[in-house]
Amino acid sequence: MGLAVDTRGRGFTLLELLIVVAIVGIVAAIAIPALNAAMERSRQKRSMAEIRALALAVSAYGTDFPFVPRLSGATAEQLAPYLTPTYLKHLPIEDGWRHPLQYRAQGLDYTILSPGSDGVFTGGLPLGPTTSYADDIILSNGQFVQWPEGMQVR
Repeated sequence: MGLAVDTRGRGFTLLELLIVVAIVGIVAAIAIPALNAAMERSRQKRSMAEIRALALAVSAYGTDFPFVPRLSGATAEQLAPYLTPTYLKHLPIEDGWRHPLQYRAQGLDYTILSPGSDGVFTGGLPLGPTTSYADDIILSNGQFVQWPEGMQVR
């Protein structure tokens, strides 16, 4: 006597699979832009942390000498002979977008700049809080004079 196997009711129908694929697609469409925004925000925060670390080292150098490293229109990498290893073991030379940090100095005044996500220094106004990932991040004499704040846009 043979056993009959009931195959009805097992597995998924094509309609059920299409519904699941549609739901996964909708969730991905919502999550991916939020993930991209979080990645850009983390790059901004990393840039600010790198700039702050570099500024602390420059300020420490200025405490030991009557001036900060005398370089104008230089990259942060050119500060290595002045700051490493005495003031900073690892010298941050790039921002979160892998663009070189810029350094300008005269006397005891110094400025450290990141060009933002677009890699282009805009210069000039506005100073203060910015709402675009592309805006420069600028620290002058230990204070951020242009920084990201609030909801950011591309």
